[in-house]
Amino acid sequence: MSQNDLQTPAPLLALAEHLGVLPEYHDIWGRRHVTSEATYRAILAQLGADPDAAAHPSPVAHSSALPPVVVVASDQATRITLHLPQSSLTHPHHWRITLEHGHSFEQHFMPADLPHQASGSGSDGLAALALHLPPIHDAGYHSLALYREDMPVAGMSLIVHPHRCYQPEAAAQGRRAWGLSTQLYGLQSRRNWGVGDYADLVSVVDWAARAGAALVGVNPLHALFPHNPAHASPYSPSSRRHFNVLPIAVEALPELSECLEAQALIGSADFRQRMEELRNAPLVDYPAVARLKFQVLEILYRHFRQTHLADNSPRARAFHDFVSQGGQALSRFCLYHALQDHFYRQDTALWGWPVWPEAFRDVHSQEVAAFAQAHPDRVEWHAWLQWLADGQLADAARRSFDRHLGVGLYLDLAVGVDRGGAETWMDPHLYALDAKVGCPPDDFNPSGQDWGLPPWVPQRLTEAAYAPYIAILRENMKHAGALRIDHVMGLMRLYWVPPGLRGDQGAYVRYPVDDLLGILALESQRNQCLIIGEDLGTVPDEIRHALHELGVLSYRLFYFERDEQGGFLPPERYPEQALVSASTHDLPTLRGFWRGLDIDWRTRLDLYPSESLRQSQIREREEDRQRVMALLAGEGALPGNGDTDPNTLADLGPLQVAALHRHLARSPSRIVLAQAEDLAGALEQANLPGTVDSHPNWRRKLPLPLEEWAGHEGFDRATQAMTQERG
Repeated sequence: MSQNDLQTPAPLLALAEHLGVLPEYHDIWGRRHVTSEATYRAILAQLGADPDAAAHPSPVAHSSALPPVVVVASDQATRITLHLPQSSLTHPHHWRITLEHGHSFEQHFMPADLPHQASGSGSDGLAALALHLPPIHDAGYHSLALYREDMPVAGMSLIVHPHRCYQPEAAAQGRRAWGLSTQLYGLQSRRNWGVGDYADLVSVVDWAARAGAALVGVNPLHALFPHNPAHASPYSPSSRRHFNVLPIAVEALPELSECLEAQALIGSADFRQRMEELRNAPLVDYPAVARLKFQVLEILYRHFRQTHLADNSPRARAFHDFVSQGGQALSRFCLYHALQDHFYRQDTALWGWPVWPEAFRDVHSQEVAAFAQAHPDRVEWHAWLQWLADGQLADAARRSFDRHLGVGLYLDLAVGVDRGGAETWMDPHLYALDAKVGCPPDDFNPSGQDWGLPPWVPQRLTEAAYAPYIAILRENMKHAGALRIDHVMGLMRLYWVPPGLRGDQGAYVRYPVDDLLGILALESQRNQCLIIGEDLGTVPDEIRHALHELGVLSYRLFYFERDEQGGFLPPERYPEQALVSASTHDLPTLRGFWRGLDIDWRTRLDLYPSESLRQSQIREREEDRQRVMALLAGEGALPGNGDTDPNTLADLGPLQVAALHRHLARSPSRIVLAQAEDLAGALEQANLPGTVDSHPNWRRKLPLPLEEWAGHEGFDRATQAMTQERG
C-alpha cells in the first residue's frame, strides 16, 4: 500500500470504488500511478457525487424496485436484484416479459420465497432479493414489468444479445480480404469543389471493385460545425448521430438540374475561377469551400421549398419521411445548429452553447421553443442538409453492394464529441461536462494530455438504458459494412482529466463493459456490420479477451508490431482475428517514416520533452530502415532488382511500398488495409498528435486525383501484390 493509499480516507475510497473511479493504473513504462485524494474528489464531483458525504455514508436509496436495464446473452439465465419494501414481501407478485415482437410470458412468485441478498433496517426498509429469470432465446430489446397482485410496480429494459458480432463471408474465419482507406476530405478529383465529397466516395468504391478490394475505409463522417468550417477535426464532432454536410456533392443533387438561378451562379466566370482555385490548392480551405457550397445550397433549398415542399412532390414526401424517422433527436440537432448560426452571426466569440445567453442553454426552455417557432425554416434548412448527406452516403453504400465488395464501406466511430456541440446541448445530464477524456503520460506527452472531449457519466448512461449508445451505433452502422470503434478500451475504462488538474493528475473511470459489448454485438448482427476495435497502446488483458470472444477484429499497425528485439514481425506472427495496416492518420506515411518527416516536424515545433528522446528516435529510425529492408529482402517480397540497401535508398518508391504491402498481405489476418496516401506516394501525415494550428491537421490532400489512380504505378503495384497474395 502506498503512502497515498494511507492518506485517502477510507469512506472516500469506498465511494470511489462504488462509482468506478479506479485506484491506480500503470503507464507505458510499467510505472504505477496511484489516484490522489484531490483527483478522487474532483472526479467524484463530476460524477455527481458529494465527496464529503463519503465521511457519513447513508443507506443506498433505490428509486425503483427494478434496475433501469439488464443486458444478458441469449440462452443465458440471469439474476436481477429486486428492492422491495419489507411490508410487501408476503404479497403475491408476478413478472411479465414482453419480447420485442410482442409475445409475452409471465411467472408468479412470493417475494418472501426469494433469496435475500441484503436488507434495509426497520420495518420500512428495503429488502434486496435475487430474482432468477429463465434464458431468453430471442436476441433483441425486450421489457420486463413487475406487478404486486395486479398493480404495476416497476418496469425495466431487458436487452438480450448474441454471443458474437457479425462476420461477413469475405472476412469470416479462414478468409482473407484487403481494402483501401482514405481521408474523404483529402480526395482530389477534377469535379469536386476543393474538398473530397460523397460523389468522390462512389468513385473510390468503383475503383476498389475493379482492383479487387473488399472494403473502402474513410475518416469519421460525423456532423461538424457548419457555422465554423475551420473546426475540421473529424474526432471532435458536434454529434456522432448525424453526418458531415460539407462533403455533399452539389452537382449530384436533382434540384440543381431544375434550378436556373443556381446553374447561372455556378456557370459564372467568377464562381468557376474560385472553384478551380480551391480544387488546385495543396490544402483544403474549409471556410472558402463552405462559402462556395452553402451559397449554392441556400439557393437550392429555397427552390426545394418553393417547388417540392409546396407541391408535396415525391421528393418532398421522402424528405418528410426522413424527418419523421429522425424524430426528436434530429429536430433538436437541427434546432441546435439553427441557434448556433443565429448567435455566431451576432458574435463570433459565441463558439458553442456553453457561452450562449443562459436561457438558451436549456433545450427545454421557453426561449428555445420560441426560437424554434419563430425560425422554422432555419431548423428545416439543417434537416434538409442532413437528408442530402445521409442520402449521398447511402448511395455510396449501395454502390459498394452493387459492385459486390465483400464488406463495403468501413466507417469510423469517434470516442467522443465536442463540449460545445449539439450532442451535449441535447442531453447535458449525460456528460461530465467539465472533465475531459485523455491519456496518461507517455514519451511525447510527459504531462499527459486531454482531448477536450467530455465523457459520458457511466451511471447516467445505464439509467438511460443505454439508449444514447444504441442510437449512435445504429446511425453509424446503417450505411457501413464495417465499423471501427476508436479507442475501443473506452468501453471498459476512460482516462478522465478533471477540471483544474493537469493531464498527469487524471484517473481511469470504469464503464459497464459487458453491457456495452453485448449491445455492440446485437447492433452488429442487426446491421450486418463487421466490428474493428482500435486497441493500440496499453490494453488490459480483460478487454482484449472479451473483444476476441465477441468476434471483434483487433487493429494492428506494421510500425508497432515488433518482436522482443525490436524487429518487425514476420507475416505469420500477425493475429488471425485482426485488421492490419502499415500506418494510420496519426502516424507518418511510409515515405514520411522512411525520411523521418515526423521527427522533423516534432523538432520544428519543439514537441520533444528532451533532446535525448529526439536523438534516440533518430537512431531508432536509422535502425528501423535497416530492419525494413532486411525483412522484405529476407522473405523475397522484393523482386531481384529491388534496392535493399537503406544507406543508398534515400526514399521509398512504388516498388518498396508494394513489397511492404505484399508482406502484410501474407499474414493470416482477416483484413489488410492499404492507405491511399501510401499508394499515391504522399509524404506528410494527415494529423500530428499534440498540435492544433501549428500543423495543417485534417487539411492535406492526396497528391493524385482520382482520375489518375488507374494506371498509376504506386496503386497498380500495391493492388497487384495484394490480389496475388489474397485473391
